[in-house]
Amino acid sequence: MPRAVLVGPPGSGKTTTGRALAALLGVPFHDTDEGVEAAQGRSIGDIFVEDGESTFRDLERAEVARALAEEDGVVALGGGAPVDPLTEPLLADHVVVFLDVGIADASKRVGFDRSRPLLAVNPRASWVRLMNARRPVYERVATHVVDTAGRTPDEVAAEVAGLVGGRA
Repeated sequence: MPRAVLVGPPGSGKTTTGRALAALLGVPFHDTDEGVEAAQGRSIGDIFVEDGESTFRDLERAEVARALAEEDGVVALGGGAPVDPLTEPLLADHVVVFLDVGIADASKRVGFDRSRPLLAVNPRASWVRLMNARRPVYERVATHVVDTAGRTPDEVAAEVAGLVGGRA
């Protein structure tokens, strides 16, 4: 079972903070988006374009279920994963940390490039719409909420480590 599962929108720092947190805790790190890409041998953007969002969500759901059952370190979920009605219940027995972030910090971190399919058209408005839709789920599944605004990944990781019982 993972020590911590990180959730949040694009730009919240799940991957970068997750790597720092795993290093602090002395455990492995696993990003489910990277897991899908490795298994498929192509990027998430390519999966969206070639096979559609529905296929990606099926692949994501399977990878998240596998990671929650098999990974023992820090796991970062893709931004939309917790919203899946079959995935949300799987999070119930885990320590889930919602990395909260506002549009100003998120835009600096991700730059809203074309590698993020759901943000390809009007990225700022799309991000705000996604966040408004997903925030209630992030808050519902979270054991802890950590504000990442204006903070470095190392600062956020140290706070999360303290929350999950690791060194800070």
